[in-house]
Amino acid sequence: MRRTRVMSLVAGLVGALALSSCSIYDVQLPGGADVGNDPIKVKILFRDVLDLVPQSTVKVDDVTVGKVTKIELKGYIADVTVALPKNTDLPANTRAEIRQTSLLGEKFVSLSKPSTPEGQLRNGDTIGLEDSGRNPEIEEVFGALALVLNGGGVGQLKTISEELNQAFEGREQSVRSIITQVSDFMGQLDANKVSIVTALENLNRLSLELRRQDGTIKDALDDLPAALSSVNGQRADLVKMLKALSNLSSVGVDVIKASKESTIDALNNLAPVLTALGKAGESFPKSLQVALTYPFIDEAVGRDPEVARNLHMGDFTNLSINLSLDLFNLPNVPGLAPGVSVAELLGNCGKKPDGKLCTSVKNLLSGTQLQQVCKLIPALCKGSLGNGGGGQPVPGIGGVPGLSSKPPVTGGTMLDNLIRGLTGALGRTATGAAYDPNLPTDPFLLAGTGYDPGLGTLLLQGVATK
Repeated sequence: MRRTRVMSLVAGLVGALALSSCSIYDVQLPGGADVGNDPIKVKILFRDVLDLVPQSTVKVDDVTVGKVTKIELKGYIADVTVALPKNTDLPANTRAEIRQTSLLGEKFVSLSKPSTPEGQLRNGDTIGLEDSGRNPEIEEVFGALALVLNGGGVGQLKTISEELNQAFEGREQSVRSIITQVSDFMGQLDANKVSIVTALENLNRLSLELRRQDGTIKDALDDLPAALSSVNGQRADLVKMLKALSNLSSVGVDVIKASKESTIDALNNLAPVLTALGKAGESFPKSLQVALTYPFIDEAVGRDPEVARNLHMGDFTNLSINLSLDLFNLPNVPGLAPGVSVAELLGNCGKKPDGKLCTSVKNLLSGTQLQQVCKLIPALCKGSLGNGGGGQPVPGIGGVPGLSSKPPVTGGTMLDNLIRGLTGALGRTATGAAYDPNLPTDPFLLAGTGYDPGLGTLLLQGVATK
């Protein structure tokens, strides 16, 4: 009866344990690693954990410091969670390996510091696959040894060793040099791998572009035989042209040699001209713009065709010119001699009209003045302009408008008096049909555009219409 009760109690405990889904690894066992009341938990990723189980020990320098609390499978990676004391001093790049206590002993996780430690291992950190690994298993060692000892590769290893010895015997330096060169070559490839990848990518793009233009390339290749046939048909002309080019080069060399000094002199003489043009700067092109419209600039005749089309035949504009003349010491003034007045000159011409001096005076006169002189002295014009007459000497020329019979003024020249006499009677040019004296002072509304109304009206009067 008592035995039945004990069995029932044990069965109930087992059932309760099963129903609570508790694992045997969750049961606290005596003698385990002491991690304290507030341990830190670190995850370690392994590609293969072999037969590692929870509650396995975690050692640092072969000293137990913690334990494995959980092992999970995430894809093909094992996620191992270990508990360590809070005061564990390990770097963040700690190395983790699965090792055995002995040849047939249990597995444990070994933590070791790297040669260049970085940071501090803290709660929740993860040691990645690049810092984890495991030792070879005894089964793997025995399996490889059995493959060798089973006759599968010992004979071949002996043959390979003998052949290598015969091939390298006496050539050790050459072999060592080849290995060194291969090592350097691989190093250069590694150093330029970015450039190599870029070249391959560019080659790939070129290939894609060639593939995209496959039709165009095919048409070009189809037309190439005809083009080659055409070139072959003109072979004689091409050869003749090349020979002519050879002769041309010889002639060119001779010409260059013969004209070398002249070319150098021309370039030397051109240097001051270019220097002066450089100093002129922007003034030279601006002067060309004015020269194309001389003497009336665009502002006077219209800035654009819309304004210029309003101009008509017979329209005029006022032109004011400041002309500076030096009339002293002129050596070749035709027909005039120093100290001779116009009155004396014409009086002498009345006596001797065929003289060279009188002919020169005739050439200086024009228009009404010439007609009236010819009336007074018909012989001077040889009857071409006059009506004939007595041909009496003329004591003075007061009857000719614009000519003075007074002697030259002291301080001037004979030519100065002559010019004043010839031009003094000329009147001003008549105004055009568009001129109206009753217009306002700013008929063209120039003040609103920034121009001076008086000067603008003077320039545009009779040229443009409102």
